[in-house]
Amino acid sequence: MPTPVDRLEAARSSCDPDVLRALVAVGLPFVDQALAENPRTPQDALAALAAAPRGRSTAWNDNRLLRLLAEHPSADAPVLDVVLAAVAEQLAAGRRPYAAVIALAGRAEVSAGRVRALGESAGASARVRGRVARVLAGRR
Repeated sequence: MPTPVDRLEAARSSCDPDVLRALVAVGLPFVDQALAENPRTPQDALAALAAAPRGRSTAWNDNRLLRLLAEHPSADAPVLDVVLAAVAEQLAAGRRPYAAVIALAGRAEVSAGRVRALGESAGASARVRGRVARVLAGRR
């Protein structure tokens, strides 16, 4: 039976898409984050991580996972849409996924209007609004 350490190592180093997909179901925050950092994690697994219910662990872990997913080099527009929805949900709940908002602002696959709306939502701070505006200005 694989231990959590075995699963973490597999999430970090595996090239097999089926293994990486199976690790999404483990539900350990450090495994989820390792999957989000692995550039070989397939897009459907990334989307499943983004769509996973929040609150499985701490707000810090959830927010870090969302930032990693927003920064993932293989995340395409559909994956980023799921990440954006999860970030909006976190903001509405007062959980402050500010780094993910800023990472999404840097992604050309996400429309500037949608990211701007995140920055202007009730859960966003003035500092986040300013950073989002600067990042979006740099995208042009």
